Amino acid sequence: MSALTRFNRLDDLMVDPFPDMFRRLVRRSDLPALRDTNDIKVDVSETDDNYTVKAEIAGAKKEDVRVQIEGNYVAISAEVKDEKETKDKNERVLTRERYYGSMARGFTLACEVDDKTSQAVFKDGVLTLTLPKRAQARGSVLQIS
Repeated sequence: MSALTRFNRLDDLMVDPFPDMFRRLVRRSDLPALRDTNDIKVDVSETDDNYTVKAEIAGAKKEDVRVQIEGNYVAISAEVKDEKETKDKNERVLTRERYYGSMARGFTLACEVDDKTSQAVFKDGVLTLTLPKRAQARGSVLQIS
């Protein structure tokens, strides 16, 4: 049995002696400077009447989160500010680290959403959206005369 490898056109153009070393470092890094702009983790569930979206937006405040709905497209964006300060016992600042950035996530749902009755709640870094499905127009059969 042979091993399967992922096809990558760039492998034909150049030889990399350390193919995944840097990719693994960046992907697993918790350094704020290396955060991905798509850092919003999303869980979407569906019932007959609505969608429920839970989005984890760590480090954001309620007033810095924005949700935009257009038909069946949902876009979530947030401004994130993270500040850490370390002081010694004499209250002298030893280190001060800051991270300012934005993150965004957009996705398309199967049905259009009724944006007038949609609800959003932000608590403990988790945004919960309740998105009612818009009533679908029913088709009819025309009689041919």
